[in-house]
Amino acid sequence: PQKVQIVAITKRLSYSAIQSAEKNKIFEIGENKVQETQQKTENHQLKPNTRLHLIGHLQGNKASVAVKLYNVIQSVDSVKLLNKINKSAEKNNKIQKIFLQINTTKALTQTGFQEDKIYCAAETAKKLPHIETIGLMSIGPHKKNKKTIKESFQKTKDIKQYIQKTIDRRCRFLSLGMSQDYILALQVGSTHLRLGTILFQKRHEH
Repeated sequence: PQKVQIVAITKRLSYSAIQSAEKNKIFEIGENKVQETQQKTENHQLKPNTRLHLIGHLQGNKASVAVKLYNVIQSVDSVKLLNKINKSAEKNNKIQKIFLQINTTKALTQTGFQEDKIYCAAETAKKLPHIETIGLMSIGPHKKNKKTIKESFQKTKDIKQYIQKTIDRRCRFLSLGMSQDYILALQVGSTHLRLGTILFQKRHEH
C-alpha cells in the first residue's frame, strides 16, 4: 500500500460497490462518466478518506462539474481541456490533481496525447496555477502479447521519468494496468492499478 494504490473501478455498478471497496480498505474509487458519478453519489455520503478518480474521457463542457466531483482527473487528453479544468478549479478555489493521459499504443480507439505532444502539454500544465500534474496514465494495447504490453507500459514510464526530471517534479505517479494486465504493470513500476472486473466480477446496469 505504500507503493501501489488500487483504484477500484465502479463504473456501471451501484453505489454498494463503492461501499464494498471502502469496507475492504480501498479508498481510491474510479468512475467513468460524470453523470453516472453524480447520480450515484448525490444521496450518499462517501467516507472522509475516499477519493474519486475520473478515468473516462472528459468532455470540455463537463469540466466544471468534474472539478467539483473528483479528487483526481486521470484522463486529461488535450491542452484545451487543461485550460477548462484550470478555469473551473480557479472558480472553485481548488488545485485540481490530474494525470495526463498518453496514447503509447497509437490506437485510434484510445484517447490521450501522442508522444510528440505530451512534453508540451506537461509544460503548459505546469504553468497553470490551479492544476497539479501528479502523474501519467495510459491504457495498455488490446493484445495478448505480454512483451508488447510491457513495452507500451515501459514507454509510459520512461516518458513520466523524463517529465518528472526535466519539466515538473510533481509528476511522480504511473497509472498503468487493469484487471487483465496489472501484473505486467506492476513489473514495470505502476503506482496506481485500475481494477474493476477482478474485484467485482460481472458488471450490471444499476
